[in-house]
Amino acid sequence: MLLAEGNRSSEVTFILLGFSEYPDLQVPLFLVFLSIYTVTVLGNLGMIIIIRINPKLHTPMYFFLSHLSFVDFCYSTTVTPKLLENLAVEDRTISFMGCIMQFFLACIFVVAETFMLAVMAYDRFVAICNPLLYTVVMSPKLCVSLVSGPYAWGIVSSMTLTYFLLALSFCGSNIMNNFVCEHSVIVSVSCSDPYISQVLCFVIAIFNEVSSLVIILTTYIFIFVTLMKMPSAGGCHKAFSTCASHLTAITIFHGTVLFLYCVPHSKNSWLMVKVGSVFYTVVIPMLNPLIYSLRNKDVKDTVRKLMNHLTKS
Repeated sequence: MLLAEGNRSSEVTFILLGFSEYPDLQVPLFLVFLSIYTVTVLGNLGMIIIIRINPKLHTPMYFFLSHLSFVDFCYSTTVTPKLLENLAVEDRTISFMGCIMQFFLACIFVVAETFMLAVMAYDRFVAICNPLLYTVVMSPKLCVSLVSGPYAWGIVSSMTLTYFLLALSFCGSNIMNNFVCEHSVIVSVSCSDPYISQVLCFVIAIFNEVSSLVIILTTYIFIFVTLMKMPSAGGCHKAFSTCASHLTAITIFHGTVLFLYCVPHSKNSWLMVKVGSVFYTVVIPMLNPLIYSLRNKDVKDTVRKLMNHLTKS
């Protein structure tokens, strides 16, 4: 029976409304999102390359940052090209498998980013609270394990949610009032009972958000206590400056997630959901490399040297 439902669903085509209710804004929005995506690709791939070519940046902190950039690049590339296509052409359809695949990949990368930020908080905790043991504790083996965890849990979470989405049947209205195949949007057009899928999504989302925030808040409580005990104001400022970029990224990411959780999914709130989703899926992947490059002297120095080298050659 499940196989039969899957075969029928695979023939379904969805329509992503996106921002079609604003026809006069299609071209301006296309140009804005294209600019954001260009900056996202250049910024995140540039950050990965800069970290690879500068031996000074071959440290655990930059190792985690390179993976955050990779996740942001993949997440943006999963969502933004389809958004641009829908703004550029009249046909806003997406196949059932195309929609499921977009959700599957986006879910992996968003869960990975959630815990990658928590891993980076732990890295700052060790660096500030146990500086003499930092290189011993943050061994290459541990760093690889800490990075593998978010990817592995992202895959498990995504496969679980995708399996229950595939168990649903779709018929009748397949119009989605969003620009991306999110879980809530997909189940809203299902003609079978999505209760189990919705509960599972809620439990996984709450677990991911609460557990990652507990890790982040706990590590930063210890960090602030350690900073308050530092006798030197200069040392305290230097130590805190290494956390400033990370705190900014955490605040933007989790602030947007919590905002989307708090917005009721009624007909009147769909515009707010779309705006929040744009910030979450399109803008944040662009902001992270800017946040870390603008506030980081080593990254700025490497970029400057690279630009000078390119100019001379």
